[in-house]
Amino acid sequence: MDSGEPYGIVAIAASAGGITALGRVLGGLPPDFPVPVLVVQHLDPRHKTIIADVLGRRAKLPVRLARDGEIAEPGAIYIAPPNHHLLVGAEGLLTLSSSELVHFVRPSADLLFESVAGAYGPRAIACVLTGTGSDGTMGASAVKSRGGTVIAEDPELAEFKGMPEAVVAAGTVDFILPLDEIAAVIRGLVQAGSS
Repeated sequence: MDSGEPYGIVAIAASAGGITALGRVLGGLPPDFPVPVLVVQHLDPRHKTIIADVLGRRAKLPVRLARDGEIAEPGAIYIAPPNHHLLVGAEGLLTLSSSELVHFVRPSADLLFESVAGAYGPRAIACVLTGTGSDGTMGASAVKSRGGTVIAEDPELAEFKGMPEAVVAAGTVDFILPLDEIAAVIRGLVQAGSS
């Protein structure tokens, strides 16, 4: 595959402190962003989520909870619903799964990132933001091994450094960035690939 092929998808994971961090990253993406954005945020499954509404107020792109069997459209943000893993297949087909917890969580960043790596290979960007634990580390390694790009929030600056620190320690990260620089780098990567 030509390494100059444009990026096809962005997947972002966050846990503790994530709503604020996601608002800042998603809010920095332009209204004409040319690829879909998939988001795993660890949420308490007992609460009916308002995350799509909260993030929708900050983002310039439409934000919605992902639905099983829909195709991820360019320029839209899809959030894993509480208590469901979010996976993506060929052509952006979204699948929701209530299979086993992974690292005690559902949705799992690892499963999302692994599905992104399998479906998009070098055309994938995976980004790990604030959170506790290590969810996302194995998935980020899968993205990296398939030629994709991995971004981590700088653990020293993150509200909760567990998740970004774990992915940095695994040695699979291309960019370690302060939160406020992440959207610009994602934008630059995607636009450079599509020009």
